[in-house]
Amino acid sequence: MAKLLLPADAFAGRTESFGFEYLRFQVRNLAAGDQYAAATGDCELGLVVLGGRLSVDSSRGAWSCFGGRSDVFSGLPYALYLPISTDFTVTAETGCELAFCYSRAEESHLPRLVTPNEIEVEIRGGGNATRQINHILKPGFPAHRLLIVEVYTPSGNWSSYPPHKHDVHNPPGEVDLEEIYYYRINHPDGYAIQKVYTRDRRLDETLTVRDGELVLIPEGYHPVVAAHGYNVYYLNALAGSARSMAASDDPAYAWVRQTWREKDPRVPLVHAGGAG
Repeated sequence: MAKLLLPADAFAGRTESFGFEYLRFQVRNLAAGDQYAAATGDCELGLVVLGGRLSVDSSRGAWSCFGGRSDVFSGLPYALYLPISTDFTVTAETGCELAFCYSRAEESHLPRLVTPNEIEVEIRGGGNATRQINHILKPGFPAHRLLIVEVYTPSGNWSSYPPHKHDVHNPPGEVDLEEIYYYRINHPDGYAIQKVYTRDRRLDETLTVRDGELVLIPEGYHPVVAAHGYNVYYLNALAGSARSMAASDDPAYAWVRQTWREKDPRVPLVHAGGAG
């Protein structure tokens, strides 16, 4: 898994595992009236509505005309959880951008629609490391492995900071999780910079990430910074050795937590009524 930064055409319209053991991912854009049929097979699925409205008919139930935000910067998400061995058909009621977050699973759980009023919004960090976390499938959510959050980082701010990792199964302090970052940026000229590195620098990559691109986190620390003037969104899907978000900070940078005195007043960037 040498290539960590992937353009949109590497996963748009088809499901890819990118060499991961558990995670698979796809982004699909549908015009109003389009349909897409598939099956979860040996995976559980978190279908996150990045924009638009849709209906889903499945072998485990049906959900009509849900969604609402026009894009990720205009409101909180809807998401549909579907268990293993589920056939489903998506019908776009409007133009839609949809993220299909899959994890290999052996347990079967009940399907469930997660609505914006169920999203836990967390303001994390401080100073110019303040960011907004929208918890979609939390560790307490009844699923086997899949975890999903979305993160908003204001212009010029740092995120996933201090640098942290989750590549060793050592609970409760850390668990081993694969992770993807799917990026949207509020202007086509915008970008983020993400570093992915291990302490021994066996892995040491600095990536310039643009709208619609994907970053793979197989291991190591992985901080992010948003270019000045541009707000950055990323969708995280995680799966691995336990349904926990436990991670360990890079000890060289953990001290910065003690310097945070106040939150960036721009955050939250997005709330239930739209952009802040």
